[in-house]
Amino acid sequence: MPVIVTVAPTGPIATKSDNPNLPTQPEEIAAEVVEAHEAGAAVAHLHFRDCDDRPTAAPDVARRTVELIRERCEILIQLSTGVGLGVSFEDRARLVELRPQMATLNPCSMTFGDGEFRNPPTQVRALATRMLELRVKPELEIYDTGHLEMCLALREEGLLAEPLQFSIVLGVRGGMAATPDNLLTMVRRLPERSLWQVIAVGRRNLELTAVGLALGGNVRTGMEDTLHVRKGTLATGNRLLVERTVRLVTDLDRTPASVADAQAILGLADT
Repeated sequence: MPVIVTVAPTGPIATKSDNPNLPTQPEEIAAEVVEAHEAGAAVAHLHFRDCDDRPTAAPDVARRTVELIRERCEILIQLSTGVGLGVSFEDRARLVELRPQMATLNPCSMTFGDGEFRNPPTQVRALATRMLELRVKPELEIYDTGHLEMCLALREEGLLAEPLQFSIVLGVRGGMAATPDNLLTMVRRLPERSLWQVIAVGRRNLELTAVGLALGGNVRTGMEDTLHVRKGTLATGNRLLVERTVRLVTDLDRTPASVADAQAILGLADT
């Protein structure tokens, strides 16, 4: 099966003071996504920033960014409903009303670094219900072992449609450490026919991406996950990270998925 390469061009935490090449505004994010798509990414995972570069769930900012991307390439769009720790769950959840092809669904509250990532069970169920109604594919972000159990409960309640798509997130303080053992433990526990990718935050990014590929997973890369192309060397943009990941895919005798491949594999609704 072809490997789905996802690019995450910017996240909710890093700033331009950490890496001046980090895209934050709609035009910058769109330009980075287009370049990433040209390099082999089939999916774009999107966070948004306001004019002061703070995380935002403002629908106009999200809509403008998506429009700029869709004007220039056919990459599949996935919106983050995580947004940022300072944004309310209600505001974050409203992003699915834009009807993206995919959006993240975080099943549990947790400590996230020095903050709290709030995902109350009742509101998570309501968001899963709404995503099902709108035919927005959930990507289930699991940061710890118990998060998988909550996802399986949602499936049993009829709130998640097959095939389930997981992001196994490693390296966030408050969640699982970025180790091969933790990744293997989670992969072994996934339901049959699940789709998954590893998201390793920080310096273990490339190593665990390689392990994930060897185990049969998909991959994600981009400046949300790592600001460096190698130790001590800042990434000059997302394209470089995507190119590095695509080389890894092909060196392991696997094939990067086209957009059409990814849409079929993920079982996405036509747009």
